[in-house]
Amino acid sequence: MPALITYRTPVQEDWVDYNGHLRDAYYLLIFSYATDALMERIGLDADSRGQSGHSLFTLEAHINYLHEVKLGTEVWVQTQIIGFDHKRLHVYHSLHRENVEGPLAASEQMLLHVCLKASKASPFGDVTTECIQRLTKLQYGIPPPAYVGRIIGLLPR
Repeated sequence: MPALITYRTPVQEDWVDYNGHLRDAYYLLIFSYATDALMERIGLDADSRGQSGHSLFTLEAHINYLHEVKLGTEVWVQTQIIGFDHKRLHVYHSLHRENVEGPLAASEQMLLHVCLKASKASPFGDVTTECIQRLTKLQYGIPPPAYVGRIIGLLPR
């Protein structure tokens, strides 16, 4: 399967900082839009969220800033499902642009399926589980991303 592209956008003027680079917060915004698009692919679009009362919440997100991104640059997000269980989804988003090998940034995220009415974790429904399984099977054989499972810390001297 070719990469699952979940979001495309040009870098907008109000997204850049005083150095002319994409502000760190906007990387997360772009990855958040990619998560929204992934939700549509797995049966958690706006209509189904309204009907079922279920959604995904982000439990944790790590971002690696790998290359600068400037105003007007056309970027896209590729999304890979790393793993899932009955109520959690582990995803990897990577940001790309033309003529650059490798990602500009990477975001590893742990998402939780939540019943909005009860405000607590809830198992995925059958349709969503089937969609996640289908995408996972389509992505079988894609090498694991380099920026997964990393931790931040200073090593003792």
